[in-house]
Amino acid sequence: MSGTVREAVNLLEILPEQEQDFALEFIKKLVLAWDPDFTKVTSLERRELEEAEKDMQENGTVPHDAINWD
Repeated sequence: MSGTVREAVNLLEILPEQEQDFALEFIKKLVLAWDPDFTKVTSLERRELEEAEKDMQENGTVPHDAINWD
């Protein structure tokens, strides 16, 4: 967790519970304004996607008929 996120969490924890709920709804609106279609990814998600793509390129995938679905 970055220092900025940690600081935000610490500040949110100071607020009364009702105000925490308000702050959370505000944060949700900020995220939606930044990425209304949820198409952007975080740095961690980007790394995970790149690792998965590399793994698929190096090792391929498993065909559907090679899996015992029972």
